[in-house]
Amino acid sequence: MEKTFWNRVNNKELLEQVSEGKEVIWINENQEKTADALAKINITMADIDDAEARLARFAPFIKKVFPETEPQNGLIESPLTEIPHMQKQLEEEYTTSIPGRLFLKQDSHLAISGSVKARGGIYEVLKHAEDLALEHGKIKLTDDYSVFASPEFKEFFSQFKIQVGSTGNLGMSIGIMSAALGFHVIVHMSADAKQWKKDLLRQRGAEVIEYNDDYSKAVEVGRKNSDADPSSYFVDDENSVTLFLGYAVAAKRIQKQFAEKGITVDADHPLFVYIPCGVGGAPGGVAFGFKQLFGDNVHVFFIEPTQAPCMLVGMASGLQNEVSVQDFGLSGQTHADGLAVGRASGFVGGVMKNLLSGILSLEDYHIYDLMRDIVNTEDIFLEPSACASFWGPIQLKSPEMQAYIEKMGLKDKMENAVHIPWATGGSLVPAEIREEYMHTHLK
Repeated sequence: MEKTFWNRVNNKELLEQVSEGKEVIWINENQEKTADALAKINITMADIDDAEARLARFAPFIKKVFPETEPQNGLIESPLTEIPHMQKQLEEEYTTSIPGRLFLKQDSHLAISGSVKARGGIYEVLKHAEDLALEHGKIKLTDDYSVFASPEFKEFFSQFKIQVGSTGNLGMSIGIMSAALGFHVIVHMSADAKQWKKDLLRQRGAEVIEYNDDYSKAVEVGRKNSDADPSSYFVDDENSVTLFLGYAVAAKRIQKQFAEKGITVDADHPLFVYIPCGVGGAPGGVAFGFKQLFGDNVHVFFIEPTQAPCMLVGMASGLQNEVSVQDFGLSGQTHADGLAVGRASGFVGGVMKNLLSGILSLEDYHIYDLMRDIVNTEDIFLEPSACASFWGPIQLKSPEMQAYIEKMGLKDKMENAVHIPWATGGSLVPAEIREEYMHTHLK
């Protein structure tokens, strides 16, 4: 491979395989003790607590405008579901063993926008709304935030714009919540965004601009247009600390679910979390929250498609967002639409550098097979890109994962392990598209 940056690349042998479109497992050689890694990062637990408190302030507004959140008093949270039948199916189908218990974190079923992006995306819109309201003397922190649902507030927000670039799910969360508050919201969507997502956004009152280009182009134009307009605020999926903190709150919320289900996480009861990864914001934020709370006892792996493993090439090469998947001869195109990103977030790559356990890649055909498996075994529908998360537990028996388990001193503790594939989206997929996915076979 003749590349100008090739002499600066780490893990050359692995990246040669990546460039051939092969499935790989990269174990992060830069992982450190959590306390040492966190000491180098200027985001803290106090920042996550602040984000959690802001979401609590907005709960009365959310409950009022989105009645489906009423059972949880306006908190947007998803179920944690044990999936023993899926565990058995994966073990049989892939001739492997998954020691311990397998749970699904169903961010696919988060209220309002039906994906993990309902965490960060909605949180960032709410923070911006609060900042504007405070700045203009419309509200005090101690007020009842259900006032945000009033015609007066909608009128106020209508003079401001919010813009975002997206392959789909982030645009949905930003679009739906911004429109509900009264903002003029513009979603710049890349070529691989699904038509039904564009249609739904337009129905909810968002303006959708389409591009015949990839995610990076949609972000670039969206950012440029927003920067040129003083009334516009750009949600930057690549660099936003605010988005990141919205995602990180997930780990605090899951503590309560662990307590309810009698799940212990400590040195003798390891926790493994597997998250599909696009540009990196959502998985990075979730991973960061977990590492803050559970330290060395949680092991987080990202999963990416073989044609768009942007975080893998960035982190494994050591060059982060200086390189794209196209630099390695890959197309960046994948059926996992939310993961169709060519260049990873440099911000997230930097935060994850010493925290992440590793990254696995998989070919697209697996995501449809795994989607059918979870429907057939547990009657849970996930969108195909979310099903990439199951690749982590499937690969536990691989030499790379076994070497990691050995190195971490977990060999005799795996029977006590809890594994959580993070289901990133799916509940809003229309019935006819679900049917189409169920009959899609790539191999």
